[in-house]
Amino acid sequence: MESDFPQSPEPFSCPLCVDTLRDAVTIPCGDTYCLDCIKTYWDQFDHIGVYSCPQCRASFTPRPVLRRNLPNVSLEQRLPQLTPFPYMHKGALCDFCVGRRNKAIKSCLMCLAYYCETHIMPHYESATFKRHKLVDETGHLDRKICPQHEKGLELFCRSDQMCICVLCTVREHRGHNIASAEEERTDKQKVLVVTQSQVQHIIQERMKELQELRHNVDVLKSNAQRAQTDSDKTFHEMLQAVERWHAEINQLIKANMQAAMNQAEGYVERLEQEIMELQRRDAELRQILDTEDNIHFLQNFPTLCVPPEPMVPKVLINPQFSFGEMSKTASDMKEHVDDICKKELSKISKTVSETPVYILLPRGGDKRLKVPSRADFQEPKNRADFLRYASKLNFDSNTVYKELVLSDGNQKVTRRKNVQFYPEHLERFDGFSQVLCKEAMTGFRFYWETEWSGEFSIGVAYKSISRKGKNSHSLLGYNDKSWSLLCSDSGYSAWHNKVDRDLPDAPRATRIGVYLDYAGNTVAFYSVSDTMDLVYRFKAQFSEPLYAGFGVGSSVSLCQLAQKSQSQSHSHYGHESLTGR
Repeated sequence: MESDFPQSPEPFSCPLCVDTLRDAVTIPCGDTYCLDCIKTYWDQFDHIGVYSCPQCRASFTPRPVLRRNLPNVSLEQRLPQLTPFPYMHKGALCDFCVGRRNKAIKSCLMCLAYYCETHIMPHYESATFKRHKLVDETGHLDRKICPQHEKGLELFCRSDQMCICVLCTVREHRGHNIASAEEERTDKQKVLVVTQSQVQHIIQERMKELQELRHNVDVLKSNAQRAQTDSDKTFHEMLQAVERWHAEINQLIKANMQAAMNQAEGYVERLEQEIMELQRRDAELRQILDTEDNIHFLQNFPTLCVPPEPMVPKVLINPQFSFGEMSKTASDMKEHVDDICKKELSKISKTVSETPVYILLPRGGDKRLKVPSRADFQEPKNRADFLRYASKLNFDSNTVYKELVLSDGNQKVTRRKNVQFYPEHLERFDGFSQVLCKEAMTGFRFYWETEWSGEFSIGVAYKSISRKGKNSHSLLGYNDKSWSLLCSDSGYSAWHNKVDRDLPDAPRATRIGVYLDYAGNTVAFYSVSDTMDLVYRFKAQFSEPLYAGFGVGSSVSLCQLAQKSQSQSHSHYGHESLTGR
């Protein structure tokens, strides 16, 4: 029977959500979980009043008070504090000590009891205990007893892959492939040795990656400091250049002013000479006009009656010349510099903000996985560009609502009036007709398409979204853990954290494409066509892996998409298969 809980969580991960611990809390039995995960898990047992550990099944009454572990500790500090696996036991106490009980060092599979160093001695010294089976104390002794026959588990049923007692071979496991626990352990130990070798290899790889990451962070810091130094140098040189331009304009103003003054002085001198000559002529005319000697008057008249010729042309300031033009030139230069700086700063700011510093690549056996190229950082423009990021998704049967039916290999979900039988599961939605996909999306870019009928919602959600009850915490788009597009025949609306935006002018379609740029912190919805008409784009700050989510009114199908290479990125929309699976 499949367990309700994920098996073998990775170190520093929560056994419930199988994700990195967030606000880690350690409960009384010593196991560690995310604060929200264990709180949500215990909430469903409030009506019983008995709370248990999802891993070791230890029970607590009353409900333990949850307190966060020490925050902001480094990886090295966390190593000794966290318990990665449930079978790393904290230590049981001796069942035979009176008063203060000592720590047990052995347990007896015949006596089904724990023994300390003192009380284990009879098992070594007395022939009575000769056939008893002593093992190192590992805790959970009750798990070593057959729950049906109350006998020690000494055998292993390979047919059902479970430990059994001798009496189990008579009825429940009669005719099955049975082996002794020691024999089965020997076989499985070989597998664990291989697994341990793989784990050690992974540890070496991760440590190498850690060293490389730290080195790269130092390189980034060094590059940032170098860029700042270069920037300071460049702007210092620009300031020096501006000072030179300032001095040149001032020099030009002074030179023009000096030339104008020199010209003016020449005109002034010539005008002064002309005025003096005219004043002398005026004196002669006054004298001749006052004389009583007629002969003298007539003899000088021919000379004095000739009008004087102008010696200096009239001097005016040219209205087209102005020192204000030089001031305007300086002002224009400033505006040009400002425009250039604003334009270039805006360009580089956009480039820097849209180019992620880190690229998170999922680990796994996908051979297509590669480090993104420069082309991968360009925004997709047509459907063929989007198909370069096509992702294979499957509906998760552990999350599907009780009125939903999966078909076509978990590629289609249909809502029925009659309730379907699904086993209880912590990840199952029990309040809304919703379902998530299995695949976690983090690190780079993803694209998928959906065909739908009836009202439905499509979006992405964190795994930590609530699954229980009819409230905003579990409804897609109505909380801070999900983003969704609500689609119906009457129109579209975008939802996040209870805030909705009506989209009356959004292009309608029975096929919706979703483009998730995790590194760019955006998720966008498109009406599928060759030009890919944008319906709405969310700008967010993703902090957890995302899962495709759907609210189903009638039916929803995940479309089968062929991932396009860059050389195939210009095929026509009409040549693409639009058949949903």
